[in-house]
Parts: sequence; C-alpha cells; structure tokens
Amino acid sequence: MPKDPRAEALWKSLDTFRIEIPSWGFANTGTRFGKFTQPGAATSTQEKFSDAGQVHHFTGICPTVAVHVLWDFPEGLKSANEVKGYAAKYGVGVGAINPNVFEAQIYKYGSLANPNPEVRQAALQHISECVEIGKQTGSRDISLWFTDGSSYPGTANIRQRKKWFEEGLRKSHSQLAPSQRLLVEYKPFEPAVYHTDIADWGMALLLARAAGPRAKVLVDTGHHYQAQNIEQIVTWLLSEDMLGGFHFNDRRYADDDLTLGSIDPYQVFRIFHEILYFEWETGRRADIAYMIDQSHNLKGKIEEMIQTAVTAQELYAKATLVDHERLAGLQQKCELVDAEECLKQAFATDVRPVIREWKRSKGLPEDALAAFRGSGYLQRIESERGEKNQSAGGSYA
Repeated sequence: MPKDPRAEALWKSLDTFRIEIPSWGFANTGTRFGKFTQPGAATSTQEKFSDAGQVHHFTGICPTVAVHVLWDFPEGLKSANEVKGYAAKYGVGVGAINPNVFEAQIYKYGSLANPNPEVRQAALQHISECVEIGKQTGSRDISLWFTDGSSYPGTANIRQRKKWFEEGLRKSHSQLAPSQRLLVEYKPFEPAVYHTDIADWGMALLLARAAGPRAKVLVDTGHHYQAQNIEQIVTWLLSEDMLGGFHFNDRRYADDDLTLGSIDPYQVFRIFHEILYFEWETGRRADIAYMIDQSHNLKGKIEEMIQTAVTAQELYAKATLVDHERLAGLQQKCELVDAEECLKQAFATDVRPVIREWKRSKGLPEDALAAFRGSGYLQRIESERGEKNQSAGGSYA
C-alpha cells in the first residue's frame, strides 16, 4: 500500500468498491424497432453467467450478477438451484432479483395498479415467488421497476392506483426475510406517456415508506428529465436513510442506456462524491448497492461491461480524493471558487497509476480490456454461439 495519505485513501477505496453487472447485458438486445444480434451474445442463463465470470475475472470488482426472473429462471423457483450452480461454477454470486410484471399480456393496463384484481393478484404472486427465489439464492435485494401508468388523460384513477401500489408493496414487504430489501425504482415516462404511477424519487420514497422499513429507493441515472440534478436527489435520499441502490448508465436525451461515463463522467463523479461526503460527515458507510443497467446493443457485450466497470472504478477513486475537511470549511465560508476547485482538482487527478499498482497487488491484469481480448474467450464463444445467434433473427415482430 502506498505511504502517501491521498494514495492510501484511494487504495482503501479500491479494496471496498464493487459494482454488480446485469445478466441481460450479455444477451441480444436492441431498440424499440428491432434486436441487433452479435455472434458471441449469450443465448442461455448459463452462458450469461459464464460471460459475467469473465468480467469479474479480469476486473476483480464485479462479484455478483443481477438476474431477471422471467429471462433467467425459465421454471421460476424450480430453477433457483440450477442458477446458483451456474454462479458457483463461474466464480460469481447471484445478485439482485428483478421481477417482470410488464411483459405478459395481462399487464397491458398495469400490474399492481391494474383495475382488475385478478391481475393485481397475479403480479403479487410473481413478486412473492421472486422473494422466495432470493431466499434460495442468498440474494438481498428485490429490485422493482413497474411500467404502470396511463397514456391518455382521464383514462385512469391516479389516486386509486396509488392506493393499490401501497397495498401491493406492503404485502410484498411482509414476505421478506430479515436480510432482504425491496428497492423501488421510478421513471417519469415510458412506456406510459401521460402519467407513470411511480414517476419520480418522491413518489418512490413515499411508496417505499408505506411498504415497510426494509424498502428503499433505487435511482436509475437514466430515469430523469433532462438537466435534473441527480446528485441532489442522492443527497436527499441519503439524509432520509432511503437510498438503497443505483442502476448506472448514461444518456444524451432520455433513457438511452449508454455506457456509464460516456456522456457525462463528471456527473457520476459528483454522485460518488456526495455519497463519500455523507460517509465522512456521518462516520458510517452508506449501505448502497451499485449496479449497472445498460443496453449493450452496439458495442461488444463483454467488452462494454469491462469498460463500464473500469470507468466506474476510476470515477469512484477520483471521488475519494476530495478533501472533505477543506471542502466543508470552504462551504461554511462561502468561498465559492475554491470550493468548486476542490472538486475539480480531484476529478482532474489521474488515478490510473495507483489503480494499476492496486491491480498488480491483487494479481489482476493492469489492462482488463486488453487481457480479455488476448484471452481467446470471445473468439471461442463466437464460434460456439454464432449459428444460434444468426438464426435468432433481429425482429421483435
């Protein structure tokens, strides 16, 4: 470990930083208009975990994989042990459990807020099964995203739908094991375009509190209006002890699901800074799940996942270099220029030399992307999966 105090703090942060990768990031994805296939894309749950194992092997910071029950557990709860076996085989763990209450035809008019009580019950049963899957796989977080809403004025009773959500989330919370949490995600629009039942962080906060003490808010960095101050939302949720996790990605226009840091790395740095500043002020570590949620439909899937993990690590490392004590004093004195420079200096610091040294100490390759490219893994899976992916087709119709 380096003897320089700043480098030592950075080193310690590298020892603790971890970020979860999504299983669905390894499969063929696309846009609303069609899928774009890749010869090496994963075609099964086992292949997803195999690819995820490669990301963790070369980066050392992605030990868990978020899973999607509909896509990764073909037999629901019966598939839990099989999926655990895949995780163990490829050196990773099963992370957040993501229910799916938006693809089936019965959810055309919503899930927990559907006017039909039978549909609401079906959604509850699915979430209940996901909780049980989480218990079997040792997963702490049940990550909930809902498409519920309406697309035309006057077509939905918004107040009643709020009550249905409160009831449904409360019932789901009652089934959690003591170690489990519900993470309630929000999104202002899409696919509903007039109103979304959980449209912003305030709605998610109120519903999480209504659900119970182990429900928190999940912030997806793409789920905001343009120019919204996401780090302010983060600080408010931290102050209320209600920030449970992130889905990290980047965007230029709306929910573009671009590579983390590809458009605005300074925003990701600012988010990490506010979390670390909170930890410095309170003297306790924030219990936050860092997760990736991106659509790797153009870049190579494993390569983009490695690129994202490395970028997240670098931005987090930069944020650890902010001099919190000095910043607090400058803020108190309203020394605006110097306070801002305190952030900018940390952001401008090249942390890569220390990260390379840290990687060497852990037996990790200094350049994870280059090491992966030289491993031959991609060439092998393209050969093995190419025919399956070619026959899959690119149409959603």
